[in-house]
Amino acid sequence: MSPRMNRKRIAMVVAGAAAVTAGTVGAARALSGDDDSHEQPIPATELEQAEQAALAETGGGTVTGTEVDDEESKYEVEVTLDNGNQVDVQLDEDFQVVGTEGDDDSRSDD
Repeated sequence: MSPRMNRKRIAMVVAGAAAVTAGTVGAARALSGDDDSHEQPIPATELEQAEQAALAETGGGTVTGTEVDDEESKYEVEVTLDNGNQVDVQLDEDFQVVGTEGDDDSRSDD
C-alpha cells in the first residue's frame, strides 16, 4: 500500500471517529437534560423592572443571571446575596413575585 493511500485511510478513520464522538456527546447531552440552549435572558426592555422586583424581594444582592419563559414563571432572576447564597426569584408577566428558591431553602414558593 502506498504512503499516500495510507494517509487517506488514516484521515478517513479520524474523521469517522470524530463524527461518532460528536454524535454521541450530543445525544448524551440531550438525554441528560443539560442543554441550556433553550434558555433566553430577559430582554433589555424588561430587564430593569425584573431586576428591581427581584432585588426588592431579596433585600439586595447582585443579579447574576436571568431567564425568560422558564418552566416555573415568566421571568426568573438569579440573585447572589452578600453572604454568597443564591436566590432564584420567580416573577409573573407583571413583575410580581410568584416564588423564590434559595440555597438555604429559607424562602419558598408563595
